[in-house]
Amino acid sequence: MLRNREFKRFAVLFLLMAVFFTALGFFISRAAGILALLSAAAFGFAFYVYTRARYRSIAKISDQIDLVLHNYDRLDIDELDEGELSILYSEVKKMTLRIREQNDALKKEKTHLADSLADIAHQLRTPLTSMNLLLSLLANCSDEIERKAFVRETEELLMRMDWLLTSLLKLSRLDAGVVVFQREPIDAQSLIYAALRPLQIPMELRAVNVQIKAPEGARLQGDAGWLSEAIQNILKNCMESVGESGSIEIICTDNPLFTEIAVHDSGPGFKKEDMPYLFDRFYRGKSTDASGYGIGLALCKMIVTGQGGSITANNRPQGGAAFTLRFPK
Repeated sequence: MLRNREFKRFAVLFLLMAVFFTALGFFISRAAGILALLSAAAFGFAFYVYTRARYRSIAKISDQIDLVLHNYDRLDIDELDEGELSILYSEVKKMTLRIREQNDALKKEKTHLADSLADIAHQLRTPLTSMNLLLSLLANCSDEIERKAFVRETEELLMRMDWLLTSLLKLSRLDAGVVVFQREPIDAQSLIYAALRPLQIPMELRAVNVQIKAPEGARLQGDAGWLSEAIQNILKNCMESVGESGSIEIICTDNPLFTEIAVHDSGPGFKKEDMPYLFDRFYRGKSTDASGYGIGLALCKMIVTGQGGSITANNRPQGGAAFTLRFPK
């Protein structure tokens, strides 16, 4: 308490005033002097006791703040009466809750980062193991046809790894919030064809029939490049699902409230236990023959929802999967 400069100044001022008024009292009369002395002593003692109690409360709050800053997650301070200390206590309590929430969030982020790194390592290890095996076979293979087949398989694995790393980089950019989506009018028909273009050759090789029903003039607001990426991931998922000689249908509808792009396929659809986790990162389904890395749909959802849209996935009554992207006007 005595370390407080303001308190020292007040104590000196009070002492000078007490001496002055006591001397003045004795100058008037002995009784007045004694009364002034007793009044000054009583007031000084009361002020000292009151101030000391307040300083003890402040010291207790300060100690608790220090404990909180050293990872003590509880604030052991009794409720105070109305006044400045009560307000201070309330603010400190809010600070403690906020720090606790931030610590919990950091712990979750660390856990998520560790899990993500483990998943990434697992996803990369699979094609790397296959490539090492192919290179060993290639080194001991003398047949030219087999060597070309091994080289082709190695190239395909490298392309898959390149796609995986590119998708992971895009996910990390979206997670970090460094991506700024453009808001511009997009022709829905042009957007669909732009998303379909990179997959036309693989679909032709698989004899996949694609039907597009998109009215002319249907428009939506968003970033054409990123939305094309999202729709392309959905089409890639459908292409892998339908297999050989399957079919994919893309339907666009436009009304005053929203623009909707629906993608239907003739594949087996989704298993019931997989439905809640389709858009979770690195989720590949419970099927043992599930292909892919579990990144495409997660990336798709982040792109669509990041631009104010919504995406859902369901099974069609007549069979096959149905993805619905909806963009409000």
